[in-house]
Amino acid sequence: MISSYSNPKLKNVRELLERSRARKKAGAFVIEGIRMFNETPESLLKEIYISQSFHENNPGISGELVSDEVFKRLSDTKTPQGILAVVRNPGYDFEEILSGERGLFLLLEGIQDPGNLGTMIRTGEAAGVKAVIMDHDTADIYSPKVVRATMGSIYRTPFFYSDDLYETVRELKKKGVCVYAADPAGKCFYHETEYAEKTAVLIGNEGRGLSRKALELSDKGLKIPMEGQTESLNAAVAAALIMYDYRNRS
Repeated sequence: MISSYSNPKLKNVRELLERSRARKKAGAFVIEGIRMFNETPESLLKEIYISQSFHENNPGISGELVSDEVFKRLSDTKTPQGILAVVRNPGYDFEEILSGERGLFLLLEGIQDPGNLGTMIRTGEAAGVKAVIMDHDTADIYSPKVVRATMGSIYRTPFFYSDDLYETVRELKKKGVCVYAADPAGKCFYHETEYAEKTAVLIGNEGRGLSRKALELSDKGLKIPMEGQTESLNAAVAAALIMYDYRNRS
């Protein structure tokens, strides 16, 4: 049993929990809780750590035993369930996903809030998006808060980080994808739009919205009707409305 917080294996886990650079270098991240553990494909599991009390209550689950006190210090959650695992990054083939006659792509520019990103990944699965494509100013999808917010959809919703989101938009357009931008100043209401078979929707930063360059590259700006003095919606809410509108009407 591991009873020291300075154990080298736990030091590696802490680095993966705390540092994006460490996660990128290792090609791995950390999941916590029994639900995320059950959602994780067995082929992606690298290491499993369980607390002593968790082991006593779940004898059928094997892993490296950690004392309750040390596990509590290690955990990224306030009320740890007693199980965490180091998991390999899932991989997706962009060209394969881009093929096909129809589908929706979600394009994210500078999304910073982990909860928003995780919610968009989760909603993307529910709405049937083909992929979520992000720039490098978007939050790290493998950070603990984002992973928790996906509720397991991180394993089922294809996603990619683009080194140049604007170039990716251009490539999508060359391949027949119509690119819309969620824009409060857009000329069309989202629910009155006739979506193309292949559609991509740009969602911008929570505070700044989409950059001028992103708006200029889009084929059409979509706005969401709002009453009262509200000027814009939460990014994840706006994305959800458009994703489901595409799903229901295309």
